[in-house]
Amino acid sequence: MDKDIDHLFRHHSGKMVSVLTRIFGLQHLDIIEDAVQDTFIKASLTWRKQLPEYPEAWLTKAAKNRVIDIFRTLKSHKKQLPKITRGTDTIAINELFLDTEIEDAQLRMIFTACHPKLEPHDRISFALKTVSGFSTKEIASALLTKEATIKKRLMRARKAIKNANIKFNIPQGTELPNRLDSVLEVLYLIFNEGFHSNSKTQLIREDLCAEAMRLCQLVLTCKQTQRPESYALFALMCFHSARLEAKMSVNNEVIDLKQQDRSLWHFPFIELGNSMMYKAVETEHFSCYHYEAAIAAEHLKAKTFEATEWEKILKWYRALYHLQPMPTHILTMAVICMQLKDYKTARTYFNQIEAKDFEQRAYLYYAAKADYYAETNAINKALIQIDLAINTVNNALEKAYLIKKKAALL
Repeated sequence: MDKDIDHLFRHHSGKMVSVLTRIFGLQHLDIIEDAVQDTFIKASLTWRKQLPEYPEAWLTKAAKNRVIDIFRTLKSHKKQLPKITRGTDTIAINELFLDTEIEDAQLRMIFTACHPKLEPHDRISFALKTVSGFSTKEIASALLTKEATIKKRLMRARKAIKNANIKFNIPQGTELPNRLDSVLEVLYLIFNEGFHSNSKTQLIREDLCAEAMRLCQLVLTCKQTQRPESYALFALMCFHSARLEAKMSVNNEVIDLKQQDRSLWHFPFIELGNSMMYKAVETEHFSCYHYEAAIAAEHLKAKTFEATEWEKILKWYRALYHLQPMPTHILTMAVICMQLKDYKTARTYFNQIEAKDFEQRAYLYYAAKADYYAETNAINKALIQIDLAINTVNNALEKAYLIKKKAALL
């Protein structure tokens, strides 16, 4: 029950902070967050005796009641605040708590949190705090960072919003595409951290995957942001989420794509992803999300690992690399060439990159190199590379997986 309440609080917190920010303005964000936190503390104490029949409605009503309290707190700033009296003003406040208005307020908060004038790391932290209701401790845990660092990022984000006089709105006209790019990038990074976590003990953070999908769905509720790249990103999230259950065994062991039980793949997610892709391809210009979704779809289409159309996947990766030249794409192309038994081209790709290009994920480079040497019968070289991978990997589950691979080589 406590877990359900925590989930409800987190989910509802973002809603309430967004709505109250729309009423009072970004300059009062600190007070708003404190007020929402107070509401939830009060709820947790009240609910110990009995959970209300409609918890969300209870929280919404409590948040509305806090509106007047906030006004009293801010009485020294009367000139900056709208005057709330009885009658029409109260009706206007109530209307802001309608479902459609809550969605609109959250979408405004997403665009505020992901503004390009905020530092990239600050955007992710600020979005998880204000839109998703994560605590600083939860954000620190999710991003493998100290709480003090997260607090600094949040302070920096608030300062940037104030200094740049960022408005609490959804951008219009020519400003929208650039701002949307920033929003989609943040949602992509949140999802990726959930899908392949840097945590030492967890490989998958389903809460982050689910939150990124929820926020992406919010983006798709607005006509202005129903862009091909938005649909493509959501399709990609659906395709990846379809495989989550098959990535780990019942014994909490990593299962690679080749060994995954494809009957565990979640068909409704695949179906939803396909429907999103139909909308995404109604354009002449494809984004990186289009190509990544196309690659994920190819894996899902194959009935067995051996039936995978690697040539097609390589084609999409080359197109992706043209748009987004990154060492990770070169490494993946080398791995695909190994699947095609084209070791000469694989070696050409490996020669273009080094372990240091991958920073904390250098173990992926060493593991791929180990596979290359094993495939080309250079077992001693393969063992050297697999040892480097084992010694540089952070995640305990991935380390266990690599140790098993070494045992197979021996």
